[in-house]
Parts: sequence; structure tokens; C-alpha cells
Amino acid sequence: MKRILMALCALLAIGTTALAGEVPTLGDEKSLYDLLDLDRPELKAVKKAVSKGNFEAADKELLKYYRTRKPVALFGLDLQNVKVSKLEQRQADEALEHKFYAHKGYQPSFFYGDDINWRYWPVKDNELRWQLHRHYWFIPLAKCYYVTHDNRYIDAWIDQYTDWVKKNPLDGVERLRAAGASEEEIAAERENVRFAWRPMEAGRRLQDLLTEFALTIQSPRFTPQFLNLFLRTYRQHADHILNNYSKQGNHLLFEAQRMLFAGIYFPEFREAAEWRRSGIEILNREIGVQVYPDGMQFELDFGYHIAAIDIFLKALGMARQNGFEEEFPASYTETVHRMTTVTWNLLFPDYSNPMFGDTKSHDKSSLLKQFRSWSRVFADDRQLEWFAWEGNRGSRPDYTSQEFPQSGFYVLRTGWDPQATVTVVKAGPPAFWHNQPDNGTFDYWHRGRNFFPDSGSYVYGGDSAVLAQRNWFRQTRVHNTLTLDNRNLEVTDSKRLLWKTSPEQTVLVTENPSYEGLTHRRAFFATQDGLLVIVDMARGEAAGTVGVHFNLCPGEVSFAKDGTLRTLFDDANNIRIKSTGCKPLRIQQEEGWVSSAYRKKEQRPAYVVEMEKAAGEELWVVTVITPEDQERSGSIAIVPDRSSTADRFQVAVRVGARTYDFRYEL
Repeated sequence: MKRILMALCALLAIGTTALAGEVPTLGDEKSLYDLLDLDRPELKAVKKAVSKGNFEAADKELLKYYRTRKPVALFGLDLQNVKVSKLEQRQADEALEHKFYAHKGYQPSFFYGDDINWRYWPVKDNELRWQLHRHYWFIPLAKCYYVTHDNRYIDAWIDQYTDWVKKNPLDGVERLRAAGASEEEIAAERENVRFAWRPMEAGRRLQDLLTEFALTIQSPRFTPQFLNLFLRTYRQHADHILNNYSKQGNHLLFEAQRMLFAGIYFPEFREAAEWRRSGIEILNREIGVQVYPDGMQFELDFGYHIAAIDIFLKALGMARQNGFEEEFPASYTETVHRMTTVTWNLLFPDYSNPMFGDTKSHDKSSLLKQFRSWSRVFADDRQLEWFAWEGNRGSRPDYTSQEFPQSGFYVLRTGWDPQATVTVVKAGPPAFWHNQPDNGTFDYWHRGRNFFPDSGSYVYGGDSAVLAQRNWFRQTRVHNTLTLDNRNLEVTDSKRLLWKTSPEQTVLVTENPSYEGLTHRRAFFATQDGLLVIVDMARGEAAGTVGVHFNLCPGEVSFAKDGTLRTLFDDANNIRIKSTGCKPLRIQQEEGWVSSAYRKKEQRPAYVVEMEKAAGEELWVVTVITPEDQERSGSIAIVPDRSSTADRFQVAVRVGARTYDFRYEL
């Protein structure tokens, strides 16, 4: 590895004269001054120096220009109010020692060597290596310099960025091949380019370099020579993304938003208008492609849904601040507004969130900050304001349960207060990489506790060991839904068959063609006093073991002789669960884990109720989930109407002293 890096550095020393004078080259062999529009009146002095071939003088004039040019608003940065958080201070201080905060899931930070090894990969998790190249610690370095004027921070930023440029050339494969390097060296370089120059990482740098530039450009340490290197590499990033946009999904949105920022902030580049137009064109197109009519982003992941909102609003904010707002139609803003409505509807009253797909647990303070920023954009939305200010402003929603049928999210809610009961169901269309084979799954939250949190994702991907960890959390059986022979769902394309709300009860019926020969129909009945009854029906020609899985929150549980499960929390907030079927059930305890953050997991109780299905047989299972309180402390009785069918089902339930009647007819 060291030999490969030395070979590359030697190659790059030839012709990379940006730090030494003369006509600088980088990759595409163009001088910086071929890339700038020198006919702009404000660059007159720069153009004059270039015309005389005095590039050293041109660099000095260009630096003078950028230090005095009319400010371009950079959305999200207030130079009069720069603050360094405790985490940012730590990131910056660690970076002085080459301990880089590459990923929040891998802490403490790894040491990348006195002579930085940008290919160091201590754990074969792709995200660790990709995110190293996002340079999360660069903005903290720039902020620390801006606030303290301590030259250690800006020196570290300049040295490390220059080192990164030298050791991670975009055209490194071509350079090695031209120099007659071995296939091993070329393969290693190709892998490095894949990590260092993926458009997602290049886009993150494209965005963050603007903040770093704004915070450091006035420093005497920011030399004309470094400005030349900075601007050439900046253009290289933008050109690379322009010609290598991701095909779809949140990556494409991120890249487009960052290209818009680049085109607006650096209008001096000849291609700046094209960068800006490409970003705006993609965002205007993709907001119609990636957002369902009900307002949910099409990856069906709460975390990336919020990220998409922020992307759309960052782009709009940057455009507004710099006179390009008219390039976004009114429908764009209206769609983002619907997306914010979905967000607060999916939250539990304590601002915790379901972790479907690759979603992590979001902290309340971050959500409040986002809601308040959204509320400034949508100032007339009194309900959004209510969430942004924890009920101290605005208006509480005038409804409880809500459906989002195009994306397949359903919220069965008794209220918005901490004593409420909320069930969130995920049963929608096919989605993308961040989605999981989990159709029909649900979370059940009661009085501050999520008793059935989704499993989460734990990690993303990497070598076989890391991928195996991810795949465990993706399994259908570790979600609260039905399986055939414990296999993952073959199809995730649920349809809503019935949605009915009343002051006493909310009813939802969905259906998913889960396996070849087996359709899963699932009905939810949620009462105003917190009872949840689930009816699962498995129909079709497939034969095998049908299992209905329940994955609970961490904590102790007990099983009674009749199969009733009871949670054993000592705060008087407990539930009981009982299932019955059309034929005898088996109850099997299973391995259970839940992950609320990257590489963090906690063991939890899990079990499955099973029965054998013959070819063509129609099976049903009724499950009662009830809060345990004084009125419902007795036994649970489940009495289905034996004449029920898949299209018309009726069941009576008695819990302690309370009796309920549930039915649906399609």
C-alpha cells in the first residue's frame, strides 16, 4: 500500500505546479484561468495578469477579489453567529492529531497516521471508508479557526485537504496505467477512486468546501497558491458530479442540491450557470418522482424522508437568498409542505419515531430544530407550529388517526398527549435499498413506551461479516408480521382494502401478495381506550409453516399457561398479548435484537405463534394487545365467529370486565 501511494505521489508531482507557480494543471490539464469567466468586469485585474502570463500575480489578484467581492449568501451560514459545539471542538482537536471522525458509529476515532493513509480501512464497513472522504471534521476545523484565530486549525485544514487532493486523484487509474503500474496497484487505485469519488461523497465535499472557504478566506494562511488549488479542485468536483449524477433516490437529491449551491456561490466559473440549472432541473423533476401524492418520500424511510425535506428546502432557501426563487414553481413548495405533515403524523407523542427500514432513532432536540426551520417557511401552518414549539404555540391537530395510502403508512391514534396510544403500520408499495421486506409490520406505543419497536438496521454494508449483520436486521421474521417457513417476503406490495375511523375505533385492512401461493391479509382494530386487535389471514395454494412474529421492546416478560405474554416493567405501564387461531398454535421464543443507532443494538424478547398450512387452506390468527390496567386485569377471551371469511370477519373479545365486538366487511 505504501509503495502504491509513493508511486502516485511521484506521478502527481509532475505537472501539479499549483503550489509552485507557472500554469497549474490538475487532471484535465486545464489552467484555473481556462475555467473562470475572466470577462467579468470584477475580474479585470486577474485577466490582465493572465494575459501577461504572470500567473503568480493572477493568483494574488484573485485572492484579493474573493476577499473583497460582494458577499454571496450561503444558506445556513451566519458569519456573525458562528458557534462551535462540544462535538465539533472534539472533532477539530482530534483532527490535529490525525484522529479523524469518519463515522459516528465508529468511536473513538481511528488514527490515520502521521503521514495520512486515506486508504486505511480498520473495519470492512463500506460506510466507514465512504464517509472518511466526506471530511466531517473539516468544517469544525474551519469554525474553530474562525472563532479562536488559532492557526493550528486552519493549518490542519489546509494541510489535510492538500494531502487528500494529492493522494486521491480522480484520474489515478489512468495515471498508473500510463506509468506501467502493476494490475494489483491499478486495482487498488480503482477501489480507492470508488470510495473517494462516489458522487455522494464528492457532493458532500462540494457543499462543505463552501462553508470552509467562507470561514477561512480572510486568513493570512489562505495563500494565493492554495486558492488556486482550492478552486481547481472545486471545479473538478462539480464537473465530476455533473457528468456522474446518481440514477435515483436521495443520493440524486443531495447531489442536485449541492450543485445548485456551487453554481450560485461561485458564479465566476464559466459553467456555474449550468451547475445551477442542472441542480434546479433535477430537483423540480425528482420532487414529482420521489414524493408520493400523500407526501411520503418513495424510499419509505422516515430518516431519508426528513433528509429529502431538508434538501428541498435548502435548495429553495439558497435560491431565495440569491434571487433565483422564481426557478421553483409553487407546486414544489406545496409538495414539501405535505412532506412536513407526514413527518409529524408519524411521530409518537414524545417525538420518538418508528425505525422502519434504515431509519435510526431521531433525538427530540434535532426534530424540534427542524420543525422550527420548516415552520419559518410555512408560517401559516398552525399545526406544524404546534409541533415546533411543543404545544406552546400554534394549534393541536383536529384529528387523530390518519392514513397515507399511496406510501402505505397508517397511524391509528387515540390522541396527541403523552397518555395516548399510537399504532403505526407500514404496508405499502415496493421501495428501494433503504426499505426492508417488512410489509404489515407495526409499532405500538402506549403512555411513553414503544412496546413493539421496529428492529432498525444496525449497519449498511461491507465485507461478508458486515453484510451478514445487516441482513440479520432485515429479515422479515424480526419484524412484527407474518412469514411462510420463516422466509423473507418475496413481494412487498401491500394494498389498502379498508380504512374506517370513528370516535370509538379505527379499522384498517391491508393485503400483501407475500409469497408465491400465499397472500397475507391483515386487519387492525384500534379502540379509543388503547386496545389493539390484529387479525391475520393466510390464503393460497402454498403449504408450510405460517408464523406471526412479535418483537417487543427490551425488558422482562412472562408467559402464562394459556400462552398470554405479559411485560414486567415496574412503572405500571405494561401490556398483555394473547393469540388464538383457527387450529392449535405453537408458541416459539426467538432471538430478538433492536438497533436504534448505527452499530448499537440491544437484546429484546421475541416470539412467534405458528401453525401448519396445507395447500389451499385458509388460516387465521387473532391477536389481542391490551394495556394492563385495573379494569382490564382479568383473563383475555377471544371468540371468533366461525362463519367468518376473508372478506367478512367478526370476533368478540373480552378483557377483564370489558367486552368488545370487532368486525369488517369488504
